[in-house]
Amino acid sequence: MLVVDPGLPTPPFEQIKQQIVAARESGEFPANHRLPPVRHLALELGVAPNTVARAYRELEASGVIQTRGRAGSFITGTADSAEKAGLAAARAYVATVEGLGLTASDALRLVRGLVAEA
Repeated sequence: MLVVDPGLPTPPFEQIKQQIVAARESGEFPANHRLPPVRHLALELGVAPNTVARAYRELEASGVIQTRGRAGSFITGTADSAEKAGLAAARAYVATVEGLGLTASDALRLVRGLVAEA
């Protein structure tokens, strides 16, 4: 959750930018995570819509987010975020396979078959 502290010397738009970048790096906001619309986030944070718009514009200029017209603004992926997302997917797959009573060999055979099809 993003917050703006008016007591800090850092301007609010910069606080928003820093928090979004940190959330992207930590994986809290993975690739393709949809950010709230400018007006909604501004209302939530108690700042002017132009403050959030400026943060989003600067984040887009630096490649951290991508705006897709009326669809909204989304976090862009990084190699690190792709690795983290892949690891999370692998963990979920392992848990599912174990729940089904399949062996590790069965799981690998299934994955290899899918990769061969692709």
